[in-house]
Amino acid sequence: MMRFSKTIRRVGTATILAATMGGASLAAEVADRVFTGGVVWTGNSDSADAEAIAVKDGRILAVGCDADMSAFIGPDTVTILLDGHFVVPGMIDNHVHFEMGSVGLTQVQLRDAATPEEFSRRIGAAAKGMPEGAWVLEGSWDHELWGGTLPDRKWIDGLTGDVPVAVSRLDGHMILANSAALKLAGVTDDTPDPAGGVIVRDEDGRATGVLKDNAMALVVGAVPPLSDQGMEEIFKGGMAHAVSHGVTQVHDMGYDWRSLETFRRLREKDEMSIRVYAFTPLDDWETLADYVAENGRGDEWIRWGGLKGFVDGSLGSTTAWFYEPYADAPETSGFPIADMAVLEGDVLGAAEAGLHVTVHAIGYQANDKLLDAFERVQDKVARDDLRFRIEHAQHLTADAIPRFAELGVIASMHPYHLIDDGRWAEKRLGKERLKGTYAIGSVMRAGAHVTFGSDWSVAPLEPLQGIYAAVTRRTTDGKNPQGWIPDEKISVLEALKAYTQENAYAGYQEDKLGRLNAGYLADFVVLSDNLFEIDPVAIKDVRVLRTVIGGEDHYLGK
Repeated sequence: MMRFSKTIRRVGTATILAATMGGASLAAEVADRVFTGGVVWTGNSDSADAEAIAVKDGRILAVGCDADMSAFIGPDTVTILLDGHFVVPGMIDNHVHFEMGSVGLTQVQLRDAATPEEFSRRIGAAAKGMPEGAWVLEGSWDHELWGGTLPDRKWIDGLTGDVPVAVSRLDGHMILANSAALKLAGVTDDTPDPAGGVIVRDEDGRATGVLKDNAMALVVGAVPPLSDQGMEEIFKGGMAHAVSHGVTQVHDMGYDWRSLETFRRLREKDEMSIRVYAFTPLDDWETLADYVAENGRGDEWIRWGGLKGFVDGSLGSTTAWFYEPYADAPETSGFPIADMAVLEGDVLGAAEAGLHVTVHAIGYQANDKLLDAFERVQDKVARDDLRFRIEHAQHLTADAIPRFAELGVIASMHPYHLIDDGRWAEKRLGKERLKGTYAIGSVMRAGAHVTFGSDWSVAPLEPLQGIYAAVTRRTTDGKNPQGWIPDEKISVLEALKAYTQENAYAGYQEDKLGRLNAGYLADFVVLSDNLFEIDPVAIKDVRVLRTVIGGEDHYLGK
């Protein structure tokens, strides 16, 4: 059993005494559950600073040393021994696509398909098992695994027949559709590219089946929607997956309103197993303003009031917006997928309506233009709680980095992407343009709020993998053992804060989540190893032993 110094014991006792404020006596405060014998990082110091947590009515009653917990134990209190394991505040994922990720758990898995032959074989096998009328979807393929050649519907047409296929690249900014899907969607070789999108064609003008960004909607719109019951069952699977990896809340970047509606139905049935902050499309901000006026903003399990917009696409799809052409695709420098004047008008309207705005930006030009727009809106809106966010903030010019802190814009970043993209990003951009790529350390040192998430299903819904990525920056191909762009490494402490208290701030919950304090919601995670003590390289192998939300176990591992 660990023992603390007098300094740390005083911190624990002070926390316990805070639980008696408001006139309640210690004798009156009997815990429902007491977790003892742990190594607890409360988020209030630079290392572990407590041993035990007492919980009552879904909130933290006290945090401190084992010896002090007896005051909170009554005849009906359940005591749980933590056996010296490491405890951290509940980990929040700042950016998921919950419907896409949850559906993906039930669909063909293409993320590690390393050859065109294996890619095609898996899709063909999935098509054979599909009931009539069902589509093969998601997949999360990565054409960089086989050298960067984009797939073609010719690869899969003979294996899939009349079963429609629309499988997405792992970044969600390209899909490959087979001929059956294109036919159902009415897409032909002569269909024009929509604004902000590309229908990829071969040298003969034939549509290859690959559609980028806004062009994807041409086919996705033909996919038959799941029933309400089907959505609920899919979401239950997604929530079980989340808690198994220590995720206690997600910020869901919904492409439409169906995710919010599904979560609300599950809440009404008392079937939520994670907390959710639901975002809806930015261009529909007026609808959300009316919705909030009529329905409020939710409760501690499901909240809404956030909006998500887009400036550009992705690096992997060569649709992220840069100033100069791509090194390996000199015909393009990417492009905005939104009209920037319209986007800025939507940001202004939403901000004036009291809503929370976040916008996706990947390329250098996309981030610069978005920061400019945010600054102009801030000058017009009399609010001090805007907390504008940029999702990804992936490639930043030297001038952009300090502006996050200066403008109070939150950098909502996704560290697993860097150890994935680091395998091939130099091919896209050239060596000189890598400066400012996934500049996590620089943005933190500039004083900005930096929050972390996965972008699931683009990357694994696993905060421990994100921490490993941010701290080591070792690319998944093993070719950068000292870290890719190592100057941007951060500490384990900084990464943990980004997944806990910084994410709580990014969701307006810093007074109830992100730390283990008396009165806060009782969300925490028990891990197999102390992240402050092990070699950072070993973080990727740490296991989640227990996920507690509202004081109740939502996952128990082995």
